[in-house]
Amino acid sequence: MRLQVFDSFRHEDRDGPFVEYVAARRAVLYRTAYLICGDAHRADDLVQVALAKAYVAWPRLARVGNVDAYVRRILVNAHVDETRRGWRRERPGLPEIDEPAPVPRGEDNEELWAALRALAPGQRRAVVLRHYWGLSVEETAADLGVSPGTVKSQTSDALARLRRALSEAGTGADHDRAR
Repeated sequence: MRLQVFDSFRHEDRDGPFVEYVAARRAVLYRTAYLICGDAHRADDLVQVALAKAYVAWPRLARVGNVDAYVRRILVNAHVDETRRGWRRERPGLPEIDEPAPVPRGEDNEELWAALRALAPGQRRAVVLRHYWGLSVEETAADLGVSPGTVKSQTSDALARLRRALSEAGTGADHDRAR
């Protein structure tokens, strides 16, 4: 039976649409991963995990649709899994020698990146899904596997912390009023 199912969705049928999806969405997925974890190398790892899992599930995804939601959920879950592993919290290298990965091109507001990195992981995920992806409270709650109330409180607390951090850095409220 397994051979028949596999034969019914040959590699050629899977690879073409999957390659097109990756070509169209990889940059957005990378940016999402970077916003969630704050590190370029870890973001690459998260995207790789998400795309590998999406490839395995591609026959089902192609039939059901809403691939972005599925891959977004994989990214969030992969980040949660990574933060729970003790060995993943270890950082290789020496702080005096190794430089952190550069911020993606076009994102030169260091105060904003520092403020985002200072957020708790749950708050960062809520802000990224709500304000970068533009998801509703309910969609964000479904992606994170939490209640809508948790999304609201996490987002509210995160935005308050971001406003406070950016106003202290001199880029927050004064910058918004200048627009």
